[in-house]
Amino acid sequence: MTPPRAPGHLLDALNQLLGDAQLSAQTLPDTDIKLWLIDADNMDRQFSPDETQRILDEPPYWCFCWASGLVLARWLAQKPEWVRNKRVLDFGTGSGVAAIAAAKAGATEVVACDLDPLALAATKANADLNDVNLSYSADFFAEADRFDLIIVADVLYDRANLPLLDQFLSRGQHALVADSRVRDFQHPLYQRLGIMQACTWPDLAEPAEFRHVSLYHAQRS
Repeated sequence: MTPPRAPGHLLDALNQLLGDAQLSAQTLPDTDIKLWLIDADNMDRQFSPDETQRILDEPPYWCFCWASGLVLARWLAQKPEWVRNKRVLDFGTGSGVAAIAAAKAGATEVVACDLDPLALAATKANADLNDVNLSYSADFFAEADRFDLIIVADVLYDRANLPLLDQFLSRGQHALVADSRVRDFQHPLYQRLGIMQACTWPDLAEPAEFRHVSLYHAQRS
């Protein structure tokens, strides 16, 4: 079988940051989900100062599967009752991994939401790769309060984002939040379900502390 060809618009965007970068369809560890991700070989060389600055200015979040997204995808695959026959919104969808997992687990509707047009484009390509149907949104606050569950992975890397924990419940009855950066946040509505192990894919050799992902659940009172 001929391997799928990387979407040209995504490859062009990545090449603007890293001229020799390639995208490949990779199956995530311990899942049946495939994503278009940066080829691991591209991570084996030292980046020039200009490349480093470009990456810092416009991080290509969409071409990695971050540890929290991987944990959330595995959780939904193992516990499909969280999303089966429910309306789900994936906040800060990135590569779309959690949205795709929700769709595969039987959600009635999944909206992938992200401010970054490239993230939405990547999610569309990844949805096609996994043969699932998603809807798309660039503005969480333009969405109606009609969702059963808001799923969130790896958006608390900046503590300035912590107020979003209240906002998630303005659009959904429940929220499921996975995060490896702020693992100890205290919020009266959120209860920690557990701590799971995962690494970003391709592996960025991040510090061990970022391989411990906390999963929290909140329900609207």
